[in-house]
Amino acid sequence: MHIVDGALSTPVLVAGGVMAVAGIAVGLRTIDADRMPQVGVLSAVFFVASLVHVPVGPSSVHLILNGLIGLVLGWAAFPALLIALLLQAVFFGFGGITVLGVNTVAIALPAVACFYLFGPLLRNGRPGIALAAGVAAGAGAIALTCLTVGLALAFSGEEFLAAAKLVFFAHLPVMAVEGVLTGAAVTLMRKVKPEMLALAVRTPT
Repeated sequence: MHIVDGALSTPVLVAGGVMAVAGIAVGLRTIDADRMPQVGVLSAVFFVASLVHVPVGPSSVHLILNGLIGLVLGWAAFPALLIALLLQAVFFGFGGITVLGVNTVAIALPAVACFYLFGPLLRNGRPGIALAAGVAAGAGAIALTCLTVGLALAFSGEEFLAAAKLVFFAHLPVMAVEGVLTGAAVTLMRKVKPEMLALAVRTPT
């Protein structure tokens, strides 16, 4: 799901950079000393999970886990994912520096959306509802990421429309896998570490 340098138009890069800076600024306001370990661990989880690429047709896909990250971190997903994406770009050449803002928005914004859409169900719902919310967040975050990447490509030129469609269809299996993983993860966290899904995940003031 990493967009590479040179693929996007300048207006899209600028818009993505501005949105990323705004999201990071809001996210940093929600992080205190008690939440730093969560941010660091989930940033590392994304970093490792997204390094493993699986060939699908002419392309390849990888886990993102931004639904889970969003449910736990909320707006803090922006700085957490930025750090991981920056390290991947510098050390492994995944994505790039000029597209760092767009890549951050494409992955972190769906994470924040899932926080608001499904977070209340996890904190207040019954176990069955929480499981369903986790599955929906895992799959929904990937779908929203595909949509965001597709829009970035589409606004950069009609020649990228075919690539945008390929991104979506190639990630259909990922949606299913991430839905199952996120559902299982939130079910486990509710039992052994419920505070990770509780009001400790603060919205910005």
